[in-house]
Amino acid sequence: MLDILITPISFIFTLGLLVTVHEYGHYQVAKWCGVKVLKFSIGFGKPLWRKKFGLDQTEFVFAAIPLGGYVKMLDEREPNQAAAAALTEQELARAFNRQSAQKRIAIVLAGPVANLLLAIALYFLLFMLGVVGMKPLLGKLDAHTPAAMAHMSMGETIQKVDGKTVVNWQDARWLLLNAVLKKNSHAEIQTIDAQQKIHQHQLDLSQVNQDDYQHDILDQLGLAAYQSKAPPLIGEVIKKGRAEAAGLKINDLVLSINHQPVTIWENFVEEIRRQPNVSVEVTVLRAREVVALNITPEATDEGGKTVGRIGVGLKLSQADLDKIFVTTHYSAWESLLKATKKTWDTSIFSLKMLGSMLAGQSSWKAMSGPVTIASYAGQSAHMGLKSFFGFLALISISIGVLNLLPVPVLDGGHFMYYVIEIFTGKPVSDSIMVIGQKVGFTLLALMMFLALYNDINRLITG
Repeated sequence: MLDILITPISFIFTLGLLVTVHEYGHYQVAKWCGVKVLKFSIGFGKPLWRKKFGLDQTEFVFAAIPLGGYVKMLDEREPNQAAAAALTEQELARAFNRQSAQKRIAIVLAGPVANLLLAIALYFLLFMLGVVGMKPLLGKLDAHTPAAMAHMSMGETIQKVDGKTVVNWQDARWLLLNAVLKKNSHAEIQTIDAQQKIHQHQLDLSQVNQDDYQHDILDQLGLAAYQSKAPPLIGEVIKKGRAEAAGLKINDLVLSINHQPVTIWENFVEEIRRQPNVSVEVTVLRAREVVALNITPEATDEGGKTVGRIGVGLKLSQADLDKIFVTTHYSAWESLLKATKKTWDTSIFSLKMLGSMLAGQSSWKAMSGPVTIASYAGQSAHMGLKSFFGFLALISISIGVLNLLPVPVLDGGHFMYYVIEIFTGKPVSDSIMVIGQKVGFTLLALMMFLALYNDINRLITG
């Protein structure tokens, strides 16, 4: 029952936290600027809870639809002019519209900045706790892939991509993605082999399909991770997977598939991948008893190929874990610097992705909506607190960057109006703002439609 609830609970917590942080940014800076805040609402629709606090008697509200929020400030431009007219001159001096353009800019930018600061705080915590990742150790490379054509070999460890240090596969993936978005024709890869000999490779990036963000860029380049030569001992069985349905259990030792002996995990995985939607007989040793099971691997699309998966993980010794995984710890100062840099790099990458979509160079299929976010929230929560923190940081950056776009009705649109006001010496006219609102709402509606369409398409196609 708890597993079923993890996804909706994680999704609601994610939205609630990110919306609260965003709106609190607006609220706090408005208070610092002397603006009177009338209402602070988390969610829309019917209020579930409300209470007034403070000298200004600001009304705090939790509403029924948790898909956003808002901070309502005293503003003479609001429709209720009668109430505004009854206010004293001292109170009107605290109206948002009477503040300087610089103060209004600070208030509208405070929400997105709060989201980016939250991302820095989360990444800071992750770097302090220690970042666990797979060593960028190359496994068996398929022929005719860019990696093989670059003369990269099994057993080499990636040290640098375009001169930048690589600690784990996540670093390599990130640097290669950036190189592809920069339209680089190739990437300079430095590796080191088991004999500690340094190698330089030129990895061709021209074969990467920029529209295919469904598939890992490492798969497209043929960069396969090292597979342990450990025996095929089951260490994890994914709930509701084909293996669990067939009766496979943790600590089962696989002996054979279709009566063909299996001695290492890699052979077991390869045979399962070769048999999508084909029933196979798997013989295992379970507590000194030999058990035969029939399993039909689930067909999964991977880099344009259909492969089989059953939902199991390998049980590794500590020596094997040390060979494959690396944990990197950082000091408080290093963690802060790396967290800030990662937030900055991710923000720039998000803008590049959006620019690439607008230019027609990348597919809009990469855009995700609430259904995909809910799914990822549940998956990351299942994987542990560190994975969930990383997910929260990524979504917080996305919200911050989205709201900084110069689109009317978004914070970035208001920022654009106030900058124009500074240069022209007068506010943007009401008629232009009305047109801007219509354009902004239309653009947001279009983006939401595309995001929901992609969500539904992913649900249908798996």
